[in-house]
Amino acid sequence: MTTQTHPVDHELVQAAAHVARTRCRGDNHTMAAAARARDGRIITAVNAYHFTGGPCAELVLIGAAAAQGAYELETIVAVGDRDRGVVPPCGRCRQVLLDYFPDIEVIVGDDVRPRTVRITDLLPESYVWADHQLDAE
Repeated sequence: MTTQTHPVDHELVQAAAHVARTRCRGDNHTMAAAARARDGRIITAVNAYHFTGGPCAELVLIGAAAAQGAYELETIVAVGDRDRGVVPPCGRCRQVLLDYFPDIEVIVGDDVRPRTVRITDLLPESYVWADHQLDAE
């Protein structure tokens, strides 16, 4: 399988890096995420770490986007605090992103060679929750 890359939204990476630098403090908030909504807005969020498995920045961002009326996200990126740069989504986030936004693109890679790929390239042969739901009728 060949992964097709798309142009990198550097403004999105910069937005996430800014939030990681200015809002992530201590062990509870160590990751920031930024996503571009279809209408062009950038939504940002930070993770809420907790030993019971608090949500990653990408999951917090999904809720923050919905609270702002942004239900169609096109691209997302996560950046670590302490200048760790772009961090790819964990397995749980990959599955949630696929289920909520099956066409979303994700920025991965490092600061030297970031690239943008579709979520389906990060989760090949994936389980699609919607495909296994009984019809409401």
